[in-house]
Amino acid sequence: MHEFPARYQNAYHTPDNTSNPIARLFPNLFFYPSMLATVGQASRLAKQDKLGPVEWVNSSLAIIRAFERVGVRFHFENLHAFTEQQGPCVFVGNHMSTLETFVLPALIQPYRNVTFVVKQGLLEYPFFRWIMRSRNPIAVGRSNPREDLKTVLEEGAERLARGISVVVFPQATRSETLDPAIFNSIGVKLAKRAQVPVVPLALKTNAWGMGSVIKDFGPVRPSLPVHIRFGTPLLVEGNGKAEHQHICDFISAALDEWRN
Repeated sequence: MHEFPARYQNAYHTPDNTSNPIARLFPNLFFYPSMLATVGQASRLAKQDKLGPVEWVNSSLAIIRAFERVGVRFHFENLHAFTEQQGPCVFVGNHMSTLETFVLPALIQPYRNVTFVVKQGLLEYPFFRWIMRSRNPIAVGRSNPREDLKTVLEEGAERLARGISVVVFPQATRSETLDPAIFNSIGVKLAKRAQVPVVPLALKTNAWGMGSVIKDFGPVRPSLPVHIRFGTPLLVEGNGKAEHQHICDFISAALDEWRN
């Protein structure tokens, strides 16, 4: 299985001279055909039940390379936080764009099996639905918070018991800031129930903007770097309030740093 970055590397920064000068001038024109071709190929494999971990990672890597060709620069930090962690864990991060769903498999899956908590609608997207369904995600409707919590706790604990890590975005609404009032503690609750560590995950992924027609597929903005930073795994003790606050502080501090 390919790994990205290379095994034992704690950080990755897009090298200079990675982009194509012409593609950088017309990022949407060059990125979207490449992205759609990658998704189409992965979807065909998924429908044939042939999209395994290796193929999923390779498709994620292809998306990263497509972004880099049009000038988007990636900065992945503190990968050792989870690569040296034994056993499954719960990744808890902020949600900023579609990009994180496409990119995180290339970072996490080479080291541990992983799936996502996703909105039910993603399982109905053309092409993409087959890919998501093949990864056995945890789908929530977002219309009944109590039912969503039950689903995540029950299905998440089942995945974790089978050694599958889970990525949770508690702040369902995309935002370039973190609002603690709507960043719920569902990830911490899941980690406590399953007795596994929780890993803070700070994301700045607005290089892929929201679309006016299709929200998930907006303009690509090469001037905005992508930042993904993992925090130190935490074991949840007591009611988990301290760990939840730590995650919020970790993400807020990273966003403030990247905004400057």
